[in-house]
Amino acid sequence: MSIARFVVITGLSGAGKSLTANCFEDMGYYCVDNLPIKLMPVFCDLVSRSAQGMSKVAMVVDIREGAFLRDFPEIVAQLRAEEREVFILFLDSADDVLVRRFSETRRPHPLSQSGSLEEGIRREREALQPVRDRADKIIDTSKFNVHELRAYLFDFFEASRRDALFVSMVSFGYKYGLPLDADMVLDVRFLPNPHFQDKLRGLSGLDGEVAEFLDASEVYRQYYAKIYSLMEFLMPHFVAEGKSYVTLAIGCTGGRHRSVAIARRLGDDLGRAGYRVRTIHRDIAKG
Repeated sequence: MSIARFVVITGLSGAGKSLTANCFEDMGYYCVDNLPIKLMPVFCDLVSRSAQGMSKVAMVVDIREGAFLRDFPEIVAQLRAEEREVFILFLDSADDVLVRRFSETRRPHPLSQSGSLEEGIRREREALQPVRDRADKIIDTSKFNVHELRAYLFDFFEASRRDALFVSMVSFGYKYGLPLDADMVLDVRFLPNPHFQDKLRGLSGLDGEVAEFLDASEVYRQYYAKIYSLMEFLMPHFVAEGKSYVTLAIGCTGGRHRSVAIARRLGDDLGRAGYRVRTIHRDIAKG
């Protein structure tokens, strides 16, 4: 019996691998944590031959593998050559978020024993880069709380409409940095800025008054029409290519007004067009 899906959960320490593994268990996956990379082909073969008929398997791989990480690309290539369906999920997060998480939990970073926490994170990023380069999906967990990450994973891996493209719509502020997992980025900083309107500054792009302010601009209306037309053109081609997900990031200066309004509207419109959409406003509480 062949495995329907073999998911490798990997990424940076503190980015949410344990929570993700728990979510996969709740989704009915057989999960293994810290199995040596060298044993992956053996494990995959054993599960395929299991009388229990396991069809969904997840395995956590991280920096604890040490020097064996260098074998990861070759072993994944070997599994795929054997026609195993291997999906690599890489969890990333911004450095300042990782520092805060480790500080809050008071747990040591696995590579920071002889240096600072920041240096440990830097060394881990460097060691995991070959793994990240081969990832099928990268999730930036900086923008999620525990409940949002769980919901995102369930939406992405367990949605009933498997034939529909999954779109992750992310609004963000450029002054806080680009989202780490963006496939496409739209810059809306040239549009009229509600921040400079006294009655709108304290609101967000989720408020009707901000949407009305933007819609009064001919430039905004033309730009939105072009964005939606572009997405209408691209989505069927992504599906035809076999792409099952895309992360679209929309950025303004602070990530509170313009990007939020457009991400919300575009997410709603794509949802009505039949695509699975999850919209996240990463920086809405910062601006």
